[in-house]
Amino acid sequence: MDKLKVAIGCDHAGLHYKEAIIDYLKFRGIEYDDMGTYTPESCDYPVIARKVCEKVIHNEANRGILVCGTGIGMSIVANKVHGIRAALCGDTYSARVSRAHNNANVLCLGSRVIGEHLALDIVDTWLKTGFEGGRHKKRVDMIE
Repeated sequence: MDKLKVAIGCDHAGLHYKEAIIDYLKFRGIEYDDMGTYTPESCDYPVIARKVCEKVIHNEANRGILVCGTGIGMSIVANKVHGIRAALCGDTYSARVSRAHNNANVLCLGSRVIGEHLALDIVDTWLKTGFEGGRHKKRVDMIE
């Protein structure tokens, strides 16, 4: 795996998963920026999503990971940020293809939708997968 730096954030519903993902990142020696939230108190996910996306678009992180209850809110906000290609993934195949074909730079997860072990498998797959380019590059360029 190339040298990665991941910006990670969550709302109150995703706090436990964010902490588990940070443990995974530490274990793998992957640098990260934790953009919050840090407590189980209710918070506004759009604020966190934008903080993570800003890190990615300003090249302060290679990729971002966002976690909320369903992943839907985070993915909607993230995809409003120019230059972000956020993928809501609930399985490892989607995680792999989101990187290989779509060059997704933000991964969104739903803590109330998938189990923690699956979430960690998705993160592992997503971080290890590179962009294939080729015919997919043309399509990704069309998004911009």
